[in-house]
Amino acid sequence: MDYTNLGKTGITVSKLCLGMMSYGNTQEWQLEIDEAKPIVEKAIDAGINFFDTANVYSRGRSEEITGQLLEDYRDDVVIATKVRFQMGDGPNQKGLNRLHMLQQIDASLSRMNLDYVDLYQIHRWDYSVDIEYIMRTLNHLIDIGATLHIGASSMYAWELAKAQYTAEKLGLEKFATMQNHYNTIYREEEREVIPFCIDQGMGIIPWSPLGRGFLTGKYQRSIEANSPRYRSDPYLKSRYFHDNDFDVLDAITEVSKEQEMSIAQIALSWILHQPGITSPIIGVTKMKHLEEAIQAVSIKLNIDQIRKINEAYSSRPVIGHSYDLSDNMISVKK
Repeated sequence: MDYTNLGKTGITVSKLCLGMMSYGNTQEWQLEIDEAKPIVEKAIDAGINFFDTANVYSRGRSEEITGQLLEDYRDDVVIATKVRFQMGDGPNQKGLNRLHMLQQIDASLSRMNLDYVDLYQIHRWDYSVDIEYIMRTLNHLIDIGATLHIGASSMYAWELAKAQYTAEKLGLEKFATMQNHYNTIYREEEREVIPFCIDQGMGIIPWSPLGRGFLTGKYQRSIEANSPRYRSDPYLKSRYFHDNDFDVLDAITEVSKEQEMSIAQIALSWILHQPGITSPIIGVTKMKHLEEAIQAVSIKLNIDQIRKINEAYSSRPVIGHSYDLSDNMISVKK
């Protein structure tokens, strides 16, 4: 496993981050703890030391699993979680208001049986709260030892710039990382967000580097999709499966044949070759997929192969910067 710095924090993380959203109990494709355990242990054995979850994944169950599976490795791993979305029926059980964040950091630490998390991230922008309140509250969590560093997730570049400027003006710690939507079939982050992050020295930890499984090659242009993830994940259907997505997939397939590697490995290798990328967050529910992802870290693409994939892409509207709070990807079963 290769390692890199997490932005300017001085923390060293693996070039792959294991996304723990795959482990929970609200979707048919998710794994419970017994099935997740060998995958997490294999990841650790392979050198992966970076793990990302969120309070809202399976309404806390993902955090519980994360805490239990990493308990014996706490001194050797970097744990990140997030706050923003609905966690209860009350009007203040969501958002980035101070009340909700203070409640949720305590709840997250309790579920994971931790004294602190290494990285606490806002799980999207909250237009109802002044950014000064948000940054002051996040810095309070640093001051009381609940988190070591703070991070942002998908937002517009002007929003991120506003947050960083506000923190600097107030003498507060800035966002150390950006967790954004980025892969071979969604590259709009290259316009402003990624260059800004590079300029600011932020760690970039993209989510959906394999397009929710689309970039594994399991779906075909002429055949109607019918996987457990496709049936239960509305964002897989709405964000991908455009004609140009299949054009890019065709280009990746050509490169995969040249390299004698899987389509997923080439798609993951491509993102690891991009400027500024720290550690893509991979979601894994099968051991074979984890093993392939680990191998992808060492794959070297030449300039012609990268160009072939790049030239297949067509620009599209910005997506992924906000979620409908009724998102059934992250809701609890009633």
